[in-house]
Amino acid sequence: MLTREIRLTAQITGAPTLDHFTVAETEVHGEVLVRTDRIGLAATYLELMRADCAIPVPAWQPGQRVGVTTIGTVVRSDDPDLEVGDLVRSTTGWSEYSAGPADSYLRLDRELFADPGYHLVQGPTAYHGMAEVANVGPGDVVFVSGAAGGVGSLAGQIAKCLGAARVIGSAGSPAKVDYLVNELGYDAAFDYHDGPTADRLAELAPEGISVFFDVVGGEQYRGALRSARPGARFALCGSLADQLGDAAERFPQPDRAAAEARGVELLPFSCHHTPEQIAAWHGHFVTWLGEGRFVCPQTVVEGGIEDVPQAFLDLLRGSHRGNVSVRLP
Repeated sequence: MLTREIRLTAQITGAPTLDHFTVAETEVHGEVLVRTDRIGLAATYLELMRADCAIPVPAWQPGQRVGVTTIGTVVRSDDPDLEVGDLVRSTTGWSEYSAGPADSYLRLDRELFADPGYHLVQGPTAYHGMAEVANVGPGDVVFVSGAAGGVGSLAGQIAKCLGAARVIGSAGSPAKVDYLVNELGYDAAFDYHDGPTADRLAELAPEGISVFFDVVGGEQYRGALRSARPGARFALCGSLADQLGDAAERFPQPDRAAAEARGVELLPFSCHHTPEQIAAWHGHFVTWLGEGRFVCPQTVVEGGIEDVPQAFLDLLRGSHRGNVSVRLP
C-alpha cells in the first residue's frame, strides 16, 4: 500500500529548519502491516541527521526516512504471533504506515499502562543512569540538569523513589521550574538563566551534592563540579548545551583533572535499551505509578505526519515538557 513518510532533504549543519525535511509518498509491503499511532521524539535524533554524526551508528542520508521509535496497531498480519489489533513497538520512524517482518515488531501489553504513550518515554535511560550508574540511594543530594526534558523529568522522580534525601533540578523557564516542584515532586529547582549554577546550588544545597545526573553539560557541569562533595558520582548522559556546534563542540571532554582534584567520580554512559534495561524500568515504573509516587511527564502533539518535523524543532527549542510524541489521527 502507499503511505506518507518524512525524509531528510539534506544533512544538517548548524541549526535545523523545516527545509531539512520533506513529505514523500512511498509503497510499503511485508509480512506485517502496521498503522502508526504515536511517534516518539528525542533530541538525540538531531545527531543522526548531521553530516559529521559523532555517535557510532549510521547517520541518516538525504532522501532517507528519519525517526526511530513508534507504537502502532497491526492492521494485517501473515504471522500467527501477531494478530490484527495488536499494539506493537518498532523503530520504523516517521511514517503513517510501516511494513516488514514480524520479528521487527515488539508486541506490547495494552493493559500495562493507562496511556499507550507511556511505552515511548525515555525511562530505560533515566532508570539505568540514576539507579545503576549513579547508584542513588538514601541520603543522597541529587542535582539533575535539563530536569524538565524527556530524561530529566523521569530521572529526578526516580531519585526520589530510590530514597534520595533531596533532589534539585534546573530548567529553562519559571513555568518549568514550577512544574518540577509542584507537579514532579522535586524538592527545589531553578531557572538556569537566573545566574551561575554554582551560586544556585550553594543556596539550594549548601552541604554540596553527592550525585549529578547531567544531560546538558557546559556551564551546568562546571557549576555542579564546584558544588560536589568529595566522592560525588556524576552520571553523564548528554550535552544539550552544545548541541548546535561542530562535532568536537557537541561532545566536549569533561574536565577530568578538576573532577579528580575534588574526588568526583565521572560516569559517562549510554543506554542501549536492552530487554534487561527495559524490564528493570517497567517493573519499577508500574509499581511506582500504582503507589501514586510517580507522574508520567509527557507532551502529546496532535497532528498529521506533516506536523512531525515542526514538533521535533519545537522540542529542540525547549517548547515542550517531559517526553514528547506526536499522535497521528
